[in-house]
Amino acid sequence: MNFHEKMAEYAELAVRVGVNIQKGQYLSIGTTTETLEFTRLVVEKAYEAGAGYVHVQFTDEKINRAFYELAPEDQMSNIPSWIVAQRDYLVDQKGASLWIDAEDPDALTGVSVKRLSERSKAFGKALEKFRQATMTDKIAWSIVAIPSPKWAAKVFPNLPEEEQVPALWDAIFKAVRIGEGTAVEQWKAHVDALESRAAMLNEKRFAKLVYRAPGTDLSIELPKNHIWMSGASRTPDNTPFIANMPTEEVYTAPLKNGVNGVVRNTKPLAYQGNIIDGFELTFENGKIVKAHAAIGDDILQEMISNDEGSAYLGEIALVPHKSPISDSNILFFNTLFDENASNHLAIGEAYPTCIEGGRDMNEEQIKAAGLNVSITHEDFMIGSEHMDIDGIQEDGTEVAIFREGNWAF
Repeated sequence: MNFHEKMAEYAELAVRVGVNIQKGQYLSIGTTTETLEFTRLVVEKAYEAGAGYVHVQFTDEKINRAFYELAPEDQMSNIPSWIVAQRDYLVDQKGASLWIDAEDPDALTGVSVKRLSERSKAFGKALEKFRQATMTDKIAWSIVAIPSPKWAAKVFPNLPEEEQVPALWDAIFKAVRIGEGTAVEQWKAHVDALESRAAMLNEKRFAKLVYRAPGTDLSIELPKNHIWMSGASRTPDNTPFIANMPTEEVYTAPLKNGVNGVVRNTKPLAYQGNIIDGFELTFENGKIVKAHAAIGDDILQEMISNDEGSAYLGEIALVPHKSPISDSNILFFNTLFDENASNHLAIGEAYPTCIEGGRDMNEEQIKAAGLNVSITHEDFMIGSEHMDIDGIQEDGTEVAIFREGNWAF
């Protein structure tokens, strides 16, 4: 299979497995100007799959940076009504949303942290309906990524410039199982394996998880009616889709007030065009009471202060150290990939689908069930080959879940 055949198969995978476009369905694609060739392929594949209308919204890193550096201060909190209406229309029409990522991890380094934070908060509030629709799987959504020169240079700084983008393409193809036969069939088998693992965890009905690793000693209680899920999701009409491609995780929601101890990151976090690394978080009764990062501390402090829920956890995800992306020994500086090489947690919003009946709960019911609510949802990586995790059942029985970074059962 040559490069163009692999790229076409990747586009097909994003359409038919990622968002799993349905006949006549509206598809909204968000991406950057770096992805034009691949985006054209995705649009073609979407129409071939039966899409009704495909809308593409491009952004540009230089234009985006100019906004943050030069626009009037009052524009940081101004989200035009047409942007909100466009997202709300997608939800109302039961459309699908695809983000094609190719962003430079350092695109906004040096930009005012205050401005970045204000803009993030404004978008979170304005796009509440759309955010809730994706968090509850009421619409199909997916994220895929392709190389850009700046991103590739960040990942492979020691390669000659002309080899960097091809090397990142190759790494991405391997991560999403392109070139291992028919990718669609490969993904069906992969999802079945993840679903089986989630089912095993659901049978255990753990009350608490205990994490131990260098720099980490953390206890996380689970809500009574929690559900472990895989990367395979379904809309209310039972249409399957894959929100993140690649995906290697099974995940659930923690009890908001049940997190205690300290945790240290093991991979950098790319957040709003900046890198946060070398950080440690201390929790008491669920809340982050102490946080410090060696790199990007000002960004970290803003992130955990976006709203009340930004100082609490919303997701816990299990990923074995022995997995395809981890085995590649590549640091992608992109959460879509790096979170699938490592156990990770998410600061902020919990997925309501991780609690029985959560999809149809309102905000107050979600809170009453013990889940966190926030405009923030940011994954950060904590796993390594040194991590042990134990599950504690209601009767006090301890079960080894991870030993030395990998599944123990």
